[in-house]
Amino acid sequence: MYRKILYELRDGVARITLNRPDKRNALDGEIIAELKAAFSSSATEDACRVVLLAGAGTDFCSGADLANLERTVQNSVPENMADARSTADLFLMMRNHPRPVIAAVQGRALAGGCGIATACDIILAAQSAQFGYPEVNIGFVPAMVMAILRRSVSEKAAFELVVMGETVSAARAHELGLVHRVFADDQFTSEVGSYVAKLAAKSASAVMLSKRLLYNMDLMSFEAALQAGVEINAIARQTEDCRKGVERFLKKQM
Repeated sequence: MYRKILYELRDGVARITLNRPDKRNALDGEIIAELKAAFSSSATEDACRVVLLAGAGTDFCSGADLANLERTVQNSVPENMADARSTADLFLMMRNHPRPVIAAVQGRALAGGCGIATACDIILAAQSAQFGYPEVNIGFVPAMVMAILRRSVSEKAAFELVVMGETVSAARAHELGLVHRVFADDQFTSEVGSYVAKLAAKSASAVMLSKRLLYNMDLMSFEAALQAGVEINAIARQTEDCRKGVERFLKKQM
């Protein structure tokens, strides 16, 4: 089914791997389409508790495939709009996915590759990993990802990242709030496995409702956000996970 990615659902974790290591997992229309198919599939799998996105080989993703990039300057405006819309749809699909989406970044995550990592809910990075939006250096703009980057780091940090186009270390990305955890290179695989297992063990309904509520608050007023919280609070209390969790808690107190 897939030519340029790998997909596996095991132990509650849907593992999606960009699988073009000879091209540093560069992006083209086909790999974007396959990613959308994999995210769509995992969203409907009851056994899926977490989605883990990684890259095969030494890099997470170097950005756009050079052949694909060359075509974009020859395309018409409608053609480029359709191409950009496909990537935007992928970002929206990741944000609306019912499960948390984690990026496990080793090596370089640059341009569109950094955009895909940023679109994940959580970024785990190896100590030697590098991040950057270098599009400005060729007169281009990391346009769609700004909608996510602006919500992930401060406005001033986002501005510097996109207009300077510099590559930053995992440590610096962590300081800016782009990366959640940084692990030593030689412990990265085991640490990611442990982190993902812990998250997969959490209440699936509670995590799903938390993700939905948090992201839906983007354009809400304070009063509307509180009301949305009231509604989700009431829904959460009716879930089986909550009922069992309360029972376990009460038994411990006796």
